[in-house]
Amino acid sequence: MPALARRMSRAKPSAIMAVAEKAKALKAAGRDIISFSIGVPNFLPGEHVYQAAREALARDSGQYGSNRGAEALLDAFLGHIEALGLSGYTRAHCATGIGAKHILYNLAEALLDEGDVIAFPTPYWTSYVDIADIVDARVVTLPCPASQDYKLTPAQLDAVLREHRPRVFLFNNPSNPTGMVYRGEEIAALAEVLVRHPDTWVITDDIYNRMIFDGLRYHNFVQARPELRDRVVFVDSLSKTYGMPGWRVGFMAGPEAVAGAVTTLNSNHITNVPEITTAAAIAALSGPQDVPEARTREFQERRDRVLAVLESIPGLRCPRPQGAFYVFPDVSHYFGTTHGPSGLRIGNDVELCSALLETKGVACVPGSAFGEPAALRISYTCPAGQLDEGMQRIRDFFAELA
Repeated sequence: MPALARRMSRAKPSAIMAVAEKAKALKAAGRDIISFSIGVPNFLPGEHVYQAAREALARDSGQYGSNRGAEALLDAFLGHIEALGLSGYTRAHCATGIGAKHILYNLAEALLDEGDVIAFPTPYWTSYVDIADIVDARVVTLPCPASQDYKLTPAQLDAVLREHRPRVFLFNNPSNPTGMVYRGEEIAALAEVLVRHPDTWVITDDIYNRMIFDGLRYHNFVQARPELRDRVVFVDSLSKTYGMPGWRVGFMAGPEAVAGAVTTLNSNHITNVPEITTAAAIAALSGPQDVPEARTREFQERRDRVLAVLESIPGLRCPRPQGAFYVFPDVSHYFGTTHGPSGLRIGNDVELCSALLETKGVACVPGSAFGEPAALRISYTCPAGQLDEGMQRIRDFFAELA
């Protein structure tokens, strides 16, 4: 049989999905499993979104759509980002895709040549490394451990830009997996550094921008330093904010040349976002915002319940997340222990998560999947009745380590 392309030796399946699939298999086998693994919001959009989809289906044209995205969808997205404080963009600055992951992949193809450097903070979303590997870019990470609240410092950013001169700097705010949110003054300090390095593209993967707690607001580099507009590409999607991960609609706003490149790649990859999905997306962006607003309030309350349990476990360190729907506790205090009832040895994050799943039926993702092996990720969007039970099992598990 002929060989696969060499790039497939660099392509890896999602570590997050691997945990989710294992939990699903155990549940199918009859185990009582509570999954804190996969990052889905676990709510559905408002009825107006489904009504818009039904109406679009009834009048379906059966034709190809725009490679960039339907004009009405682009206008809805422009209104959406205007509300975030990102003004001055036009349709020519935007493009759509089959989810934010597709947008990020297109951006990697458009901005990175073989061997170019892409830099981003650790912990990071797992697909950043996977996408960079597939396009044969060189990854440089900036370690941001729990001791610095999982946040990048201006000095770190300046050092990596000076030493490695990356073609792309990729930034995620609010963060998956940590849930950390950068305040306005922190964004301004990082933007000040970026201004001094004009040869680097900046991608801001900010798909959790409406899921922010404690009265904080979303901030972007372009707001802090408008002269960065010609180098910053903002990425968003419907998945998290509107409870629509399976609808697969992503967006970007940035320089016209970049939006044009993504549009060209769409013409070869997907042609267009489907007509029915487009109608639903327009309704989500332009219609009532009561569902996402209510869910954000609910997620803040859930975060507080999860943190209360984690803070009761000696030795755990968990910087307080203020966005998204994750907590990312540093569990390294327990490496080198043994789970008493089972005798399982806990040498690292993978073994800890495996023992937690095996003994308590709770699925979490090891931090090494996100470049931080001292931690694990808990996604607290599971059905309401499972949250407290799952956290109690986690408390019991750590109490049994010695």
